[in-house]
Amino acid sequence: MPEKLKISVVMPSFNEEGAVGPMIEAIRKNSVRFDTEILLVDSSKDRTCEIARSMGARVISQPPKGHGVALRAALEAASGDIVITSDCDNTYPMEFIPELARLISQDGLDIISCNRMNASLGAEMPAMNKFGNRLFAFLVRTLYGIGVHDVTTGMFAMRKKVIETVRFETNYSLPCEIIVRSVRSGFRHKEISIPYRVRIGEVTLNRWRSGKAYLKCILNYRFGLGIKPEEL
Repeated sequence: MPEKLKISVVMPSFNEEGAVGPMIEAIRKNSVRFDTEILLVDSSKDRTCEIARSMGARVISQPPKGHGVALRAALEAASGDIVITSDCDNTYPMEFIPELARLISQDGLDIISCNRMNASLGAEMPAMNKFGNRLFAFLVRTLYGIGVHDVTTGMFAMRKKVIETVRFETNYSLPCEIIVRSVRSGFRHKEISIPYRVRIGEVTLNRWRSGKAYLKCILNYRFGLGIKPEEL
């Protein structure tokens, strides 16, 4: 692996002032061997943006339009050869950054999705969320033949060319779209297991709106239903 491989760690953020500092510290600690850009697309009303900038992160401010819209903006603005995504709530393990970068740069992969739905997962995720996530992954395995177990994950690693080629378009179901459309575009994908942690701060996800969007997304790209991206 090149000594100064350039990576971008990108995160959408919304009122994460309690978590953003520890997140940036964890990213810095685990990316010392890389030329690292930390990028937030932020819609906060608290001090998230101020804290992030004071710690050297690049921050793009935008009105709140949804998690996927913010993440798409972060992906498109990233300058690294490899882009790693995370939520900004301390749930995802930044100690996996070196391994994700190694798998992409040395093993010839184009995109990696990180699976939280494994034997180590406990009370960190509500039971209803677990049920929905497992159902969506089952549908993707069945309808697309993609061997995944978590299609709602917020942690990916991908080559910049994936972002430039696929041009993602959804909002509430973006993680599922990333997996499905990347694989269908011919990019080499792998899923790896990661631990998942209790979030810092309040939950902002609308479970029902998100669940309906995931179901529509899975059916839309498989059967060409023509559902507008803003509904997904």
